[in-house]
Amino acid sequence: MATYLYRLGRFAFRRRRLVVLVWLGLLAVGVTGAATLSGPTGGGFSIPGTESQRAIDLLEQRFPESGADGATARVVFQAPPGEKLTDPENTAVIRSTVQRMSSAPLVGQAADPFQSRSVSADGLVAFSQVTYTVGVDEMSPEAQDALKAAAEPARAAGLTVEYGGDAMQVQEEQSLTEVLGIAVAAVVLLITFGSLVAAGLPLLSALIGVAIGVAVITATTGFIDIGEGTPILALMIGLAVGIDYALFIMSRYRHELAEGFEPEEATGKAVGTAGSAVLFAGLTVVIALVGLLVVGIPFLAQMGIAAAFTVVIAVLIALTLVPALFGFAGHRVQGRRTTRKVRTKPTAGRRWAGFVTRNPIPVLLVAVLGLGVVAVPVLDLELGLPDDSTAAPESSQRKAYEILTAGFGPGFNGPLMLVVDGAGASDPKATAAEVGTAVRALPGVTAVTPPTFNPAGDTALLTVIPSSGPSTPETKELVEAIRDLPRSDVAVTGATAFNIDTSAKLGAALAPYLLLVVGLAFLLLMLVFRSILVPLKATLGFLLTVGSTFGAVVAVFQWGWFADLFGIEGQTGPVISMLPVFLVGIVFGLAMDYQVFLVTRMREEHVHGAEPVEAVVDGFSHGARVVTAAAVIMIGVFGGFILSPETFVREIGFGLAIAVAIDAFVVRMTIVPAVMALLGRSAWWLPAWLDRLLPNVDVEGESLRTPPPAPAIPERELEPAAR
Repeated sequence: MATYLYRLGRFAFRRRRLVVLVWLGLLAVGVTGAATLSGPTGGGFSIPGTESQRAIDLLEQRFPESGADGATARVVFQAPPGEKLTDPENTAVIRSTVQRMSSAPLVGQAADPFQSRSVSADGLVAFSQVTYTVGVDEMSPEAQDALKAAAEPARAAGLTVEYGGDAMQVQEEQSLTEVLGIAVAAVVLLITFGSLVAAGLPLLSALIGVAIGVAVITATTGFIDIGEGTPILALMIGLAVGIDYALFIMSRYRHELAEGFEPEEATGKAVGTAGSAVLFAGLTVVIALVGLLVVGIPFLAQMGIAAAFTVVIAVLIALTLVPALFGFAGHRVQGRRTTRKVRTKPTAGRRWAGFVTRNPIPVLLVAVLGLGVVAVPVLDLELGLPDDSTAAPESSQRKAYEILTAGFGPGFNGPLMLVVDGAGASDPKATAAEVGTAVRALPGVTAVTPPTFNPAGDTALLTVIPSSGPSTPETKELVEAIRDLPRSDVAVTGATAFNIDTSAKLGAALAPYLLLVVGLAFLLLMLVFRSILVPLKATLGFLLTVGSTFGAVVAVFQWGWFADLFGIEGQTGPVISMLPVFLVGIVFGLAMDYQVFLVTRMREEHVHGAEPVEAVVDGFSHGARVVTAAAVIMIGVFGGFILSPETFVREIGFGLAIAVAIDAFVVRMTIVPAVMALLGRSAWWLPAWLDRLLPNVDVEGESLRTPPPAPAIPERELEPAAR
């Protein structure tokens, strides 16, 4: 492997103009495709194989006018102090408002609250359910503004009017949060390399790669439906790994130049050694992301494939475009041409590695116990889907939610939809009535609306109002009780049931997903390190990272710790259902990045004859600075997305930033050297029969090991006696 990559690096160096033109051509094609072929992104998603999804599919087939797949809005009215909505003048205002809303663009129907019995018992709160002829994906800001304009006269008359529902989700443009990550990366690279050229090349190459990846994904929206969060997450991950992969090859190139090699040879050696680590690190990330296909949720699979595509582009950029750019930069990446010199003072990385390897057991105990404490909140993990209850406190959606809760009870914001299939019944109306009677008798039910039938009369829709809130265990028990009724003609759906089904499906898929991803990555790492214990240690370290990461996510987004610091004060609630499995995939890939980058250098020193502890210290001292820079860059890139208006993207950004910090600085740079020191030579043990079976990928570049040329000593540095 090292030999092939060495040749690739030298080819890219020599044919640098051709390589750069090819990548710029791909960028031009991608941008052109994005500008001419792109379509709208979507915000909804489906969960195939669940009861709630089957019910929605049945309604779309037999009862499309029910709007099961259409956007809905709730326009909430609240009476002024001392008045009631049932007062004649207020009733007239609301009815005229409903008429105006019915004629607003894209509106299919706006219900009169006095006819649909949507007025609270005290007459202070009412709402109009507005159904649209299009789905959430096709809602436009103009349609939202038209609905608000239709209700404005009611506000002018003194009523409080607020808006909720998925149709009123704020269509915010993605803020330039990635700029924060790029700024952090630029500063870190400049400090790390001390050269504008060396700092600029990783940024330039990463931006070209992520632009190509996102442009292709954007162009794809013209042919298939892609969720609105997919390009954002692809950008997030592609930018982070793109900078990091280029950073590692740049660091090795500078090292080879300092060893006395000419730029072309230094490029080949950098790609042959650090490029091997980049290739295998990228493969682990791709495996983890593509593995999301086994979960069986199109929304997650889509995100995983898109993000994996940007990672592939980042790897190819690092192995071809970066060495081509070295051809233009030459020695300028060093700021000034330097020769090898002996260090008289140990680096901070060497001092830290020496401390850890001299005290492995105390360091290991402190690190593991500390991560265990951070992971404690994960025991209280609650999963859910975002709704108006977690919207910003000052938003209309949040105000509408609170008014409805006060007027109708906590369960009113999480109604259940019962779909009764009466196609095989002799009397569908009697069947629907029986279902309603059976459900009313269950504990935890506040009300069941009369059935509404489709024109064919073979499918009925009933609404069940629980007495508990949407995310409570009591509502989940009610859904299970309805599904346990001895009837095969009833299905439960709605946002609350959909949330429950999503959590259940993700929980069932997590174990096979972990088995697949960890198993494949274990085999890959065993191939790279030619060891059993090193991949095992890497996997156990990943579990520590995941546990502590989710503990931090629960503490901030569910418990509300430091909520004001992260701008989520008053917006805490259950962690988004798909976050665990998605975060597990990405974190595993990124954790293996640092494992590969750090431990391959330790193995390189070991293969070249160093004693076990010496190899750990030497390998760590070579990689610590660049791994630190890479981690800080990733934290900056991911941390910037905490500012995103999308709840899912915000939680992902926070989770990834915390995960990188924990994995890089605690697991890989503290626990790993401690364990490696304790294992000694046994860390590299591999059964002889397995050693014969595994191909030698030479990730440490042993086949490229040649002595560097003797450095030229400037005349001014010669001793007077030597002149």
